[in-house]
Order: sequence, then C-alpha cells, then structure tokens
Amino acid sequence: MPKYILIDHTADIGIDVFGASVQELFANAAFALFDIITDLSKVEGEIEYKISISGIDKEQLLVNWLHELLYLHDVKNLLFNDFCVVDITDNQLNAVVRGDVITEDKHVIKTEIKAVTYHCLSVIRDNDCWKARVIFDL
Repeated sequence: MPKYILIDHTADIGIDVFGASVQELFANAAFALFDIITDLSKVEGEIEYKISISGIDKEQLLVNWLHELLYLHDVKNLLFNDFCVVDITDNQLNAVVRGDVITEDKHVIKTEIKAVTYHCLSVIRDNDCWKARVIFDL
C-alpha cells in the first residue's frame, strides 16, 4: 500500500493518504505534505519537536496537525521527514517530529503550500485500512 497518491484538483493539489492504523495515516499525511514541499532525502532529522494538538473530530484533528506542521515550516523555516504519532484519540494527538532548519545550499523548496483546506476533507476506516483525502491551497 502506498503512503499517499496525488489527486488532480483545479488550481490546488490533493492527496489520498493510506495507513494500516490511524497513527500511520496521520504520519503518512505529514510525510506527503513535506514530500510535496521538498526532496525529503536531503532532510537529515537533526532537530526534534514535540507536538500536541486537539480537534473536535478526526477530520479537524488532521487539518490542525498538518496546519501546525505547515506553521512550523513557514515561521521557523523547518522541514520535517520523520513523524511519530505517539498517541491519538478522536480529538487529541501527541507526536514527535524530526527535521532540519532550511539551508539554502542543501534544501530546495519544490512547491509552496499556503494552507490545508477543509474542501473534500475525509478520514474514514475502510475494513482494516484508514484513508484520508486532503486538499492543499497552493
């Protein structure tokens, strides 16, 4: 099973994300976000952040999770490549992420993502697999 696939969406970019568990689904969504932004093979994971977020349901939790990571990217110039969702419930997520501060001679930004949207957002359990759809505003 792939971590994610890109989907066509007018003027934006979308992803369908997959995971054997909800933790893996959220980790794979974060991986997809940064895989779209940069070449993750250049990110070494030298710094670590602990993240704790909440939401009213899994959909809002996913948006808040990706929004927090995008915020850290935009404000602190960080790129992440390792995502460990330590604990997750329907409305709370605790994770540890690893990445690097952007270095111009090392990292290349392929795509600027402005925001995580609620458009077409879904998080579902399909038999023994989790699936999500997320659209990013470019």
